[in-house]
This record gives sequence, structure tokens and C-alpha cells, in this order.
Amino acid sequence: MATVQQVQQLIRQNIRDAYPEPEAGAIAQLVLEHVLQKSRMQLRLQQQEVVSSAQEAQVQEAIARLQQQEPVQYVLGAAHFYGLELQVDERVLIPRPETEELVDLVLKEHKGKQGLQVLDICTGSGCIPLALAANLSAAKAYGLEVSAGALEVAKANAEKYKLPVGWLQQDIFEPVQSIADGSLDIITSNPPYVLEEEKQLMRPNVLQYEPHLALFVPDTDALKYYIRITAVAKELLKEKGKLYFEINERYGKQVQAGLLEAGFTEAAVVQDLFGKDRMVRAVK
Repeated sequence: MATVQQVQQLIRQNIRDAYPEPEAGAIAQLVLEHVLQKSRMQLRLQQQEVVSSAQEAQVQEAIARLQQQEPVQYVLGAAHFYGLELQVDERVLIPRPETEELVDLVLKEHKGKQGLQVLDICTGSGCIPLALAANLSAAKAYGLEVSAGALEVAKANAEKYKLPVGWLQQDIFEPVQSIADGSLDIITSNPPYVLEEEKQLMRPNVLQYEPHLALFVPDTDALKYYIRITAVAKELLKEKGKLYFEINERYGKQVQAGLLEAGFTEAAVVQDLFGKDRMVRAVK
């Protein structure tokens, strides 16, 4: 029977070809926390504790999948996002830290407000509306998504936390029938924004496993989602309602200009923690 320390070393050694250090060490930590259901501190204090044979078998299964460069979040079926542990699988994108920054921006600008009406477009796992519903007092949130599979994941996440989110399955390029014009305080969206030409810059584990529908836009029509969602937001937002986008860092100025041309005010490009243009927000 192996100890916690030995199993941790086993994971690191066996996945280094797919995930070099220090990433291998971070992934080994995540796998052990998940399989053993222990915190980082508990694992540190219990290095010599023996791991059961069933747990070892789980670890070996995880190693085999990680060696194929499958993302650890899909292997474990979970991703952490703004204090929530969300179910994820190949039907949805893995939530990213920069999207947490988008949520944080919305929360800072609406601190203390009650009963807000929120719509997230291209919602995927539901990470944005769920985090907003969990942190905005008495908010009613909606998530709109074209993929039925993604919405199944989002609904499971909402059920886990008993959060008041309504789910709408539809293509954003069709008219939005379910929400009354002028009824929303906030619209958020992290739409597909990676150009086809940028595929060559992406890691194999993203290209092989994450849903391309949620990632890519044509090189010739890079702003299609922003243009359409801006038009939808003009109809659905209240006066002084706010629109928030996550963006491809190449297109901050163009998205900002498009919002101003559409009649929005206070349109601003917001940088992420790495100093990259990552969000645009505006007021109707």
C-alpha cells in the first residue's frame, strides 16, 4: 500500500511528458485533493498516511487520462470558479481565471443593489450567472446557450447550489423571445472569440478536448457575436443597464467603438491582471 507522498510522486512522474513541471506538481495536488477528499493542508500533514487500493485505482485511471493530455478538470469532472465547484465535461469550456475577473467587475459595479435582473449569453457551464446569482442579493439570473449538452451541465450546477437561474436554449442570432424588452439590469457574455488562425498557438489539450463551438469564430467575421449581442442588449436592457463582454485582446478598441456607434455610453476597455485588454463594459 502506498502513502500519500508516494502517490503524489507517482502522479508527477507519470504525467511529466504531457504536463512539465511545475504544472505536473500542481495537477498531482488537484488529483489527490479530489480523490482523497482532503484539503491542501491536510495532505501536507498526512504525507505518510496510507492510500486505499480503491483510491489508488482512481489515481491510476486519472494518470492514464492525463497522459493523453486530457485537461485535469475534465478528468476530475470539476472546476473551481469564484468560490463554486462546478461540474465540467467535454460539453462545456473549462472556466478561466479571466472570466472570474469579469464576474468581479460586475459585482464591484453593483455592490449593495437588490433584485437585479441578469442575462448571460453563451453561458456554457453557467459559471457567470451562477457566480452572479450567488453573490448579488436577491438577483434573478438567466443563462442563454445554444448547446443542449452545455445546458444540461449548467442546470446540474444550478441544482447543486440551489441558485435562482433560468436557462434558455436558443441561438443568439435568432430573436430572444423569453425576456421582455427593457427588463434587464445587466447582460454579460463570454462568447466565442478565438480566431481560426490562432489554433496553431493553442495547446493540444485545449484543441483536442474543449468544444470548438464555444471557442472559435471565423477570421473573416471575428466580431459577429459582439455585434449581435450589442443589438440584443439595446432591446433587452433597461435605461442605464450595463453590458459586459469578455474579449479577444486584439479587439478591445473595435468592440468599444461598436458599442459607442450603437448608442451606448461610458464604453471602456478593461485590462486583466496580466495587463491584456480582456473586458469591455458599457451603459445603455
